[in-house]
Amino acid sequence: MSQIRIVRGYPHPPAPVWRALTDPELVARWTATGRSGRPVGFIPKVGTKFQFIGKPVPGWRGVVDCEVLEVNEPRLLRYTWQGEENGPATIVTYRIEPHAEGTRFTFEHTGFTGVGGFLMAKILGAVRTKMLSVGLPAVLDDMANSPEPEPEVAADNPL
Repeated sequence: MSQIRIVRGYPHPPAPVWRALTDPELVARWTATGRSGRPVGFIPKVGTKFQFIGKPVPGWRGVVDCEVLEVNEPRLLRYTWQGEENGPATIVTYRIEPHAEGTRFTFEHTGFTGVGGFLMAKILGAVRTKMLSVGLPAVLDDMANSPEPEPEVAADNPL
């Protein structure tokens, strides 16, 4: 069985890393680096079925069907990944740990079998490496440089 395991350190606290990994608008920004598509219907809640929609290419319809299996905010997200209709499902796991310099993020994608699985793990591994080395850091840096605006308080509100 083949797998992908990528560990990266980011100079950002765990909360924004979790947000970048689970906010569909932000996910679409860093996954675009690898052309993996945008999430549709995703929320970090066990049982949620969602899809990644990408550009179809010969041999792939451009859709990945997923289902959230486990959530422990802001430490763990695990979901199924099924790239072919009626094909075997694999498992994607995100682990977030506080680290002295910010956050250690571990990406694992397991369950690839056979020669086809070996080749898919190689292809996806290269794509994921680029997304996590280029795309996600850029989104995290943008978030750090553009903090969310404070909510407005009505003038007649005594707070």
